[in-house]
Amino acid sequence: MIIGVPKEIKIGETRVSMTPSLCRRCVALGARVIMEKSAGITAGFVDAEYRAAGAKVVAESAQVWRGADLILKVKEPLPAEYRLIRDGQALFTYLHLAAGPDLARVLLKKRVLGIAYETVEGTDGAFPLLKPMSQIAGRLSIQIGSYFLQSQHGGSGVLLGGIPGTMPGHVVVVGAGNSGAHAVQMAAGMGARVTVLDLDTRKLEALDTEYRGRVVTLMSNPANLEREVADADLLVGAVLIPAAKAPTVVTRQMVARMRRGSVIVDIAIDQGGCIESIRPTSHENPVYEEHGVIHYAVPNMPALVGRTSTIGLTQATEPYVAMLVRHGIEGAISSTPGLARGVNTENGKIAYGAVAKALGYTS
Repeated sequence: MIIGVPKEIKIGETRVSMTPSLCRRCVALGARVIMEKSAGITAGFVDAEYRAAGAKVVAESAQVWRGADLILKVKEPLPAEYRLIRDGQALFTYLHLAAGPDLARVLLKKRVLGIAYETVEGTDGAFPLLKPMSQIAGRLSIQIGSYFLQSQHGGSGVLLGGIPGTMPGHVVVVGAGNSGAHAVQMAAGMGARVTVLDLDTRKLEALDTEYRGRVVTLMSNPANLEREVADADLLVGAVLIPAAKAPTVVTRQMVARMRRGSVIVDIAIDQGGCIESIRPTSHENPVYEEHGVIHYAVPNMPALVGRTSTIGLTQATEPYVAMLVRHGIEGAISSTPGLARGVNTENGKIAYGAVAKALGYTS
């Protein structure tokens, strides 16, 4: 098997899909690895490390795509890469096809075997390849939100932790999954007032037990959302349905009632966002203002901490990449149900029900 690792081209992307350590393991298992020059540099890994691990380093991304059976990436291919995708090639990356109909059409036309990190399942039914990036995005959401709350960035000038004699800032987290729980952890650690809303009472009970009443837990219904969103200094959208388009749970009317200079960070933007007024931004232009509220919606948030994100991601993907090398792509998929759940496109068809439904295809 030949594994190709192109340099990520999404604006501000600093992650890489393969570390020298993972490269060494793949080569030891019998794979050949083709790396694009400088693919790992922004995550702190230089070409010499990959060469020492057994990789061939090439100058252009076209050489990587042309020569590989399996393309290993972090983010979904962008339009500039569509022409490089070979017919029948295998692709293992975050795909987020529910929010990317154009990419879906390309993968179907080229009969690409598209394995999405975000739908690979563990034996416990969880999503192990989604988990580390969700954790990082959740933690970053508070760090980013506190930055844009500063007066010089157009924010309301609220310090989330406050000081004695002042009210701490109010952080409202909608969604208590992985990303939401880590946002709660960071906000509570900073001393903010924290409210988290979710439909799952088990998640709310777990957070209530963990924080012993220091975090307010509420059922996510229109009345609670309207009240808490209006009072939020920082609103974090963390509602995710794996592979499906995120549901809109916070309306424009709710956003319009927020105080001027408040901040919204929508972690669910990869899947279309869960806040009606949200649209994707980039690391070059991360925010915009609507209704006097600052909106942040960068789809590749974890790229802000490229080295940590790369190590976290590749630690999670390594067992699956090793399976693909050891057993071959078809063998690994047929023998590993959790990996098979990662298959989103195959033989010109959408193979994952939630993606098919979101895009209007028959799976």
